[in-house]
Amino acid sequence: MIQDEVFILAIESSCDDTAAAVLKNNKVLSNIVARQSIHEEFGGVVPELASRAHQQNIVPVIDVALKKANVTKEQLSAIAFTQGPGLMGSLLVGTSFAKSLALALNIPLIAVNHMHAHILAHFIDEDGFDKPEFPFLALTISGGHTQIVKVKNFFDMEIIGETTDDAVGEAFDKTAKILGLPYPGGPLIDQFAKEGNSKKYLFTIPKVKGLNFSFSGLKTQILYFIQKNVAENPNFVEDNKHDICASVQQIIIDILMEKLKLAVEETGITQIAIGGGVSANSGIRNTLKETEQKYGWKTFIPKFEYTTDNAAMIGIVGYQKFLHDKFENAAVVSKARIEF
Repeated sequence: MIQDEVFILAIESSCDDTAAAVLKNNKVLSNIVARQSIHEEFGGVVPELASRAHQQNIVPVIDVALKKANVTKEQLSAIAFTQGPGLMGSLLVGTSFAKSLALALNIPLIAVNHMHAHILAHFIDEDGFDKPEFPFLALTISGGHTQIVKVKNFFDMEIIGETTDDAVGEAFDKTAKILGLPYPGGPLIDQFAKEGNSKKYLFTIPKVKGLNFSFSGLKTQILYFIQKNVAENPNFVEDNKHDICASVQQIIIDILMEKLKLAVEETGITQIAIGGGVSANSGIRNTLKETEQKYGWKTFIPKFEYTTDNAAMIGIVGYQKFLHDKFENAAVVSKARIEF
């Protein structure tokens, strides 16, 4: 469908963030996120509470997104929404709203795979941020996913490596819990690691065939390490918090980089793009930038606000699908698990 000006309203509700964005072609006009702090007291996302909060947040979030973009609902060309993967109750809120609004406005409805969106967030038009060229390798790292994806074009992607157990985000959060840090713990590990010695404590890289990852064994290593040292010194964690966090972060980076280097060797592709919530980690971002000089790779790191769950990334996929008439009808359904 050819239009000079395409306005996409995008809705993201896969987990505990209610997000809406408005894009004009591939440019973001607004990107609003309502976060749910209630889950912090439970140490993780409670699905039922998340879906209830989405119901409360979705109308005001979309209203703010439209007003900030200075776009009326009558100007919208299409509505894009997260179909999956994610928490079913949360997904249903966004899907139902998107379907109803598209029907009321008589405009196209576009379903988006959340993981595709993390990868294609790089194609948002942002000053100072280059876009990768096809084909490229995407390292998608989040609380629920760890994948190396061969990206051939906007709609042709192949997972060539993924975690066999825990995702890298889980490894960070579970380590934080072991250390007694509040949820979400991943950002705190990153914060404390900046002041620590990453070589103080050594952990071993799990042996996993091919391009796949495993983090459950590392989590067990860290648990036994902490238990042993706390038995000898009850203040061990507090006395060595920065060094522990730096050492844990370093081994996770080493695991990711080992597989990424192997993927480059096997595919011959040297353009690397990262995405997903864990790509906000400063240690991972810095290490990836260093590889440009070390290995001659071209690396792409998205703008910080497009790393965690957001609707702008849903909107950029929606825009590409709009251009290729990839629409859905009212029978489309949410999927907690979805084919890549």
